[in-house]
Amino acid sequence: MASCGPRPYLGRRMIPDRDPLHRRPRVGPGVEAGVTEPMIHGLVHAFYAKVRRDPQLGPIFDAAIGDGWDAHLAKLCDFWSSVLLMTGRFKGQPMAVHARLPDIGAAHFARWLDLFAQTAAETCPPKAAALFQEKARMIAQSLQLGLAVSRGELPPLRGAG
Repeated sequence: MASCGPRPYLGRRMIPDRDPLHRRPRVGPGVEAGVTEPMIHGLVHAFYAKVRRDPQLGPIFDAAIGDGWDAHLAKLCDFWSSVLLMTGRFKGQPMAVHARLPDIGAAHFARWLDLFAQTAAETCPPKAAALFQEKARMIAQSLQLGLAVSRGELPPLRGAG
C-alpha cells in the first residue's frame, strides 16, 4: 500500500521547480507590470505599422518580410508573450534571422529602439511601457553583439585562464 507521507531520501535533493508536486507556475516579469496579451498585440501592431512607414526601416523590413506580414506579426506577438509573460509560445531563432541581413547596423537598431519606445509609451501604461523598453534595449544589445561576432567585427568572448 502506498504511503502519502514524506518521500524517502533517494540520494538526491529534489529541486522545487522540477518537483511536479511542488512546481510553482512560471510568472513572467510582465505580469507584475500589468502586461496582457491584448496589450502585446496592440503594441506589436502599432509599432510595426510605424516601422513599415519609416523611410530608414521600412525598406529593410519589406525586403525581408515581403507579403508575410501577418505571419511575422503573429510570431512577434508570440515572441513578446514569451519574453514578458513566459508563455513559451515563441519558437524561433532571432539571431539567425538578423544575421541574414548584412546591411543592418547600429543606426538601424537605434531607430528601431526610438520607434519602439515611442510606441510603448503611447500604447501601454507607464510601468508596462518601461518594462517593454528595458527588454527591447537588452534584446537589441544582444543582437548587435551577436551580429558583430558573426561578422568578425568583434572577437568572440573567451573565458579567463
